[in-house]
Amino acid sequence: MQLNGLHHVTAVTGQAGLNLQFYTQFLGLRLVKKTVNQDDVSAYHLFYADKLGTPGTDITFFDWPQTGQNRRGTDSIVATAFRVNGRAALDYWQARLDAHHVEHSGILTFAGREMLAFEDPEGQRLVLMGDGGAPFEGEVWERTEIPAEHALRGFYAELLSTPRLDYLAPILTDVLGFRMIEQQPGFYPDGGPVTIFEMGTGGPGRELWVAEEPDKPVAFLGAGGVHHLALRVADHAEQRGWHERIASAGLPVSDFIDRFYFQSIYFRVSRGILFEIATDGPGFASDESLETLGESLALPPFLEPKRAQIEAGLKPITAPRLS
Repeated sequence: MQLNGLHHVTAVTGQAGLNLQFYTQFLGLRLVKKTVNQDDVSAYHLFYADKLGTPGTDITFFDWPQTGQNRRGTDSIVATAFRVNGRAALDYWQARLDAHHVEHSGILTFAGREMLAFEDPEGQRLVLMGDGGAPFEGEVWERTEIPAEHALRGFYAELLSTPRLDYLAPILTDVLGFRMIEQQPGFYPDGGPVTIFEMGTGGPGRELWVAEEPDKPVAFLGAGGVHHLALRVADHAEQRGWHERIASAGLPVSDFIDRFYFQSIYFRVSRGILFEIATDGPGFASDESLETLGESLALPPFLEPKRAQIEAGLKPITAPRLS
């Protein structure tokens, strides 16, 4: 029994229009699903991914306009690393960041690979990592100005911060089956040393990076922060096995929740870090055609009878044109 990689990452935005502009127009991702937070239908839930909405490519956002700014610190999910196809792609993105006046780290080396760090307009920490041309199971979105050869190719890794690696590491290795690979100096100026963990077959999309930062204050989630990360399993049968394993390890775990596009369980690996295990299917084309994904408000069947009420409580999202 093994986890198959990152499934999705869910973050928080307080400015949905600006968020839509940045992730579609600037980063070139596709809005594959515009729906609502199923636990708070007054809020949009936006999913950005590759052309197909392939698991392992989608960063999602809860639209919480009343939330405060994310307060960075430890016991949190710190940054999301996407993969791109090598140095030529990193050079392209460095020039694009410069052209749009987005501050960045310049091209750095981490764990033997070149990378580029920057932030979205709300301070969401993002990384582009060269993947060495590793196979990509998805399909890049080509209705964008980003050349296909330089497009984002799903996730590379997620960076976490913990005050105590000796607490978090056994949960990752003994309970969740990760392998501890190596330790590297952190790539953020204010960051601690980073231990690399891998799952499944390893490689891009199957890594977690954990910075040990005992002297930092505890983070407080807000706009520009990550709410949770989700890990992939093929189907509900695998998910049931993981549910039993997590519960038997003494970690509180949710019941099975049908999100319609996938099925989920949730559990905390610490007070501030929430994990989800999600199935690969049924997928985002369950209620929309592939050609029209994300073009209208999609609601799962159990919310469809409340559509008029839900739509009345939502403000239309308008993304300004990228200058």
